[in-house]
Formats: sequence, C-alpha cells, structure tokens
Amino acid sequence: MTVRTRDKMWAFRNPFSLKGVDHALPAGNYRVTTDEELIESLSFPVYRRIATMIFVPGEGQRTSSVEMFTIDPADLQASHEKDSAGTHG
Repeated sequence: MTVRTRDKMWAFRNPFSLKGVDHALPAGNYRVTTDEELIESLSFPVYRRIATMIFVPGEGQRTSSVEMFTIDPADLQASHEKDSAGTHG
C-alpha cells in the first residue's frame, strides 16, 4: 500500500470547535495533515483519504506539547467557513 501525507496550515481568526476535540480551540494557525492511500487497481493514480489530523498546541505559555486529534475534514471546512463569515462555533 502506497500512502502519501499532505500538510496544510489553516488560520482561524476566532475560537472554534471540532467534533472529536473535547474543548474549544483558540484562534490561531493550525497544521492539518491528511494521509491518503493509492488505489492500485486503476490504470491511473487515484488517492483515497484515510485520515485527517489536526495538531493543537498544549495549553499555557511554557509548554511545548502538541496534541493530535483525528477529525472529519468536512467538519474542519464548515468551522473554517463559519470563521470566515464571522460566526463562532
């Protein structure tokens, strides 16, 4: 199985929530990683998403910890659209 990983930075101007994360996330920039696997039975390369994770910095100014949460990319997109529209949630 061939797997590729793609990273993208998402910026939020307001606090937001995501299903699968047990607390509200503060405004800021977040690294989101998507793992995709190659579907090898086709004659051209096609990848299927197998996991999307967001990396959340630990709380407090003196911590360098990071938590990783598996999330639904549709939920991330919806939260980002709400943030862009200026609504919280």
